[in-house]
Amino acid sequence: MSTLEGLTYAEIQGFRPLLLDLHLPAHASTQSPVPVVVWMHGGAFWSGDRRYLPSNLAPNAVFDTLVAAGIAAATIDYRFSGEAKFPAQLHDVRAAIRFLRSNASTWGLDPARVGVWGESSGGTLGALAALAPADKATGATDDADLPIAAAATWCSPTDLVALRHFSAIAGLLGGDGDGADGNGNADKLMAAATLASPVTHVHAGAPPFLIMHGDADRRVPVDQAELLHKALAAAGARSEFVPVEGADHVFEGHPDAQQLVDQVVAFFVRELAPTAS
Repeated sequence: MSTLEGLTYAEIQGFRPLLLDLHLPAHASTQSPVPVVVWMHGGAFWSGDRRYLPSNLAPNAVFDTLVAAGIAAATIDYRFSGEAKFPAQLHDVRAAIRFLRSNASTWGLDPARVGVWGESSGGTLGALAALAPADKATGATDDADLPIAAAATWCSPTDLVALRHFSAIAGLLGGDGDGADGNGNADKLMAAATLASPVTHVHAGAPPFLIMHGDADRRVPVDQAELLHKALAAAGARSEFVPVEGADHVFEGHPDAQQLVDQVVAFFVRELAPTAS
């Protein structure tokens, strides 16, 4: 295993450089390219750090478990809501994925086998990257805008219209907490919340999803997970919903959080396996 730390994937005028860390299996090479899963941290869209996992997990547990299974792991920065409003965060996630794909041959990655995995707000961004139409204004070409191959979410908001009054969601969307944008326009905030909701973008061609959520979550209601799962199933996409009994937000109170990591990694091993030629 090797780790490349602090790779700059985007430099946007007026903002801090955006970095990622890349954890690579020892056998990754151009002759034997490996899949990669992009991890997005949580933090209510206004805080968090790509380097640190939820406190109920061992340090690097997500990254080490992926690498042990033969999958590269990239953990990324993205702009917080205090720095820029949505959709800047989704643009950042997609920029990181394009960066990884454009450098795939350098690090022995397979650009066609990219998964996304996030906890809380990071899972919202991962789901959007997997579901929402690509931003053609980026000028990306060739394999840079290949579809995401698999997605996993942990305890993530999926219908921001229902949550738009919460301070974290209002801050992301430029709202005032009273159901309107900063200029008192309720319709504009509703439109922004709709655009930022993964459930809005569900379609039959969606990648397979694994949706996990504590059924005692006091921050993000478990019905947010159920909404996305039911929408995917209704559209004809593949989705598995795993309610985690008795667990609070990001599985606080669960006796074996590593077992949940293992379950997600097994999902990616299955879904990111090479396609038979």
